[in-house]
Amino acid sequence: MKLAPHFLVIGCTTLLLCGVGCQKRGPLLKPNAAGERPVKVKTVAVVQKEVIKSTKQPATIVPYYETQVRSKVEGYISELNVDMGDVVKAGQILARIDVPEMQSQRDAMLAQVALLQAKEKEASAGVTLAKATVQAAKARLEQARSQLLEKEALFAAADAEFNRTQDLVRRGSLQERLLDEATKNRDSARASQAAVLSSVQSAEAEVSVADAKQVGTAALLESAKAETQVALKQLEELEVMLAYSNITAPFEGVISARHANLGELIGGDSAGGKSMFILERTNVVRVQVAIPEVQAPFVQVGDKLVLEFPSFASEPPVETAVTRLSASLDQGTRTLLVEAELKNDEGKFLPGMFGQATLTLQTEQVAMLPARAVRFDESGNAYVYLVNQKNEVETKEVAVGTDTGTEIEIVSGLEVGQQVIGPHLSRFVDGQKVETF
Repeated sequence: MKLAPHFLVIGCTTLLLCGVGCQKRGPLLKPNAAGERPVKVKTVAVVQKEVIKSTKQPATIVPYYETQVRSKVEGYISELNVDMGDVVKAGQILARIDVPEMQSQRDAMLAQVALLQAKEKEASAGVTLAKATVQAAKARLEQARSQLLEKEALFAAADAEFNRTQDLVRRGSLQERLLDEATKNRDSARASQAAVLSSVQSAEAEVSVADAKQVGTAALLESAKAETQVALKQLEELEVMLAYSNITAPFEGVISARHANLGELIGGDSAGGKSMFILERTNVVRVQVAIPEVQAPFVQVGDKLVLEFPSFASEPPVETAVTRLSASLDQGTRTLLVEAELKNDEGKFLPGMFGQATLTLQTEQVAMLPARAVRFDESGNAYVYLVNQKNEVETKEVAVGTDTGTEIEIVSGLEVGQQVIGPHLSRFVDGQKVETF
């Protein structure tokens, strides 16, 4: 007898479950027999309504920028100026790397540059001397040419005197000894002319040699300048590498992680080496939302985005707008990555924070039915009981869309204005007569 209450409880539970199942499925009504009155049903019409379509998807906060700060040069960490959680400015020195071998290379390169600059000055002085030599040779040449003109004039005068004297001697007007004297004067003038002509040729040769030397010294000067420029470029490259020993912040942000320790050997492989710091810009953060493929084509920049975060459940939702979206779907998830931006000067939103994003997609005219007028079979396929003009039931499969909780969008299968059976506990079969009210 003490077990009776338990049996009563079990029985009530069974009845309750049976009642729920019967209400959902309802008794299957057979086609009307002869003389049987049609079942009274309440019908509802498919109506066209303006619906604001939206989607609610998980959202994640990420930094606006995030970078792993590495060292390009290899050396020992001699100075650490920041740690995790520190706010830094763009260009601020985060750490210093000790690179003594590069300092030695720099000193050697400075000495080499100084030596090459001295050689350049020497070559420049040689060019100046060569120019002076050319000028002097040209001056001597001009002087020799002037003397040659003078000697040519003297020779012409002596030769004329010789011819006049020779003619007078033949006539017997002058003595023979005067002809000898004129001949000597003419020969002396010819010899002087020849000597000066030789000086002119020698001066011309000197000018040619001086010109060649000037060209050679100019070439040496250009070579010295080129060597100096090469050394200066090498020194500049070394200075750039030395500048990398100061690890600076590429942008304003917060140090979210520190992986470096004082005295540690670091750097050398900028692509795969160990990062020293992780720097994040968080005064503005990105909100990333993955939109399913079926809704992706309707997302546009500027669409309204409402964010809710479990961390701020007592606060009103945050409103923003879509800032940018990916140009293609993720091949793994078949989703479209959408981003929005949030001001975060107070650091309220932390990277990695999770929330829900409601994205307003578009407003459009759609066909709607009350939710309880749409049935679903064991496979989840939607159908309705369409009442035709003869008040006969037709089972009609439909494709559904947006579900507002009270109404369901009819994507296909029905037209606006058609009547279907509303909420009812029974099931119907095709061809069954009903009475609408």
